[in-house]
Amino acid sequence: MPSTMKRLRRPWRAVTSVLAALAVVLSLAAGARPSEPTTGLDGFQHGKVQVNGSVIHYVRGGSGPPLVLIHGWPETWWTWHKVMPALARKHTVIAVDLPGLGDSTAPSKGYDKATTAQRIREAVRKLGYTKVGIVAHDLGVSIAYPWARDHPGEVSRIAVMEAPLPGFGLDDLYAFTWHIEFNQMRKPIPEQIVDNNDVKRFYGSIYDGTRHPDAIDRDRYYRAYADPADRSAGFDYYRAFTADAADNRAHAGRRLRMPVLAMGGQYSMQSMVAASFRNVADDVREVIAPDAGHFIPEENPRYTTDQVLTFFNP
Repeated sequence: MPSTMKRLRRPWRAVTSVLAALAVVLSLAAGARPSEPTTGLDGFQHGKVQVNGSVIHYVRGGSGPPLVLIHGWPETWWTWHKVMPALARKHTVIAVDLPGLGDSTAPSKGYDKATTAQRIREAVRKLGYTKVGIVAHDLGVSIAYPWARDHPGEVSRIAVMEAPLPGFGLDDLYAFTWHIEFNQMRKPIPEQIVDNNDVKRFYGSIYDGTRHPDAIDRDRYYRAYADPADRSAGFDYYRAFTADAADNRAHAGRRLRMPVLAMGGQYSMQSMVAASFRNVADDVREVIAPDAGHFIPEENPRYTTDQVLTFFNP
């Protein structure tokens, strides 16, 4: 390269370096980390907290009494993105990724729901919240229950959607859906059957079975479950159902005293959720989400929001 060209390039390299540094400074001044993804929701911020066996990723926003949102499978915290802004007008909303799913790290063991509840409870307490309301969907329902059962003084109310409890109705679903028993197969059978090329076909078949498949932000979930570790963690939650059922039956005498909002979709579980919780709770308030299948928060977010706000703000 001619020496003249070298001399001309040096100043431009210096300018480029200065501009890059300035961009970082401006980003930090605005309170954002350069590597941190945006939530896609105004007023909400990402965070992570270390707990026993995992690092829990959460998204938090709003102000007021805290609501913890626990998603199901095959989803992430994004399950709640359509309802979080409205809930945040009256509540501090904390939506978590289950350990091993989304951006939370996978524990080496402890996928039973009582242990999972303890991990999420630990994360929430480290964030400074000692009494919360819980809103849960699908797999999250079986986590919300032992949390409320084992720490009743720390949970004001729970709202549960579209899942009966292991030991109290979940087994009845085996005759109607194939994926529960498939997910429970001994490791590594499902991990080997569902490889990276099968993500859209396998998980897409779950989303396609609901009332409004187009309402599901499936591409977001496809990206999350493209990670084999996330897929395996999801199967591990199902493999723990037998232990969960035994735990739930053993402690059913410790009935929930706080109110329970039990919601089923009109085109899915309907009254099954409420029927399940009447085995373990005294005050069960049954509602059926109209024009919705299994994925109620995404299929009918307005109804979800109205019911949750009414229930937690009597």
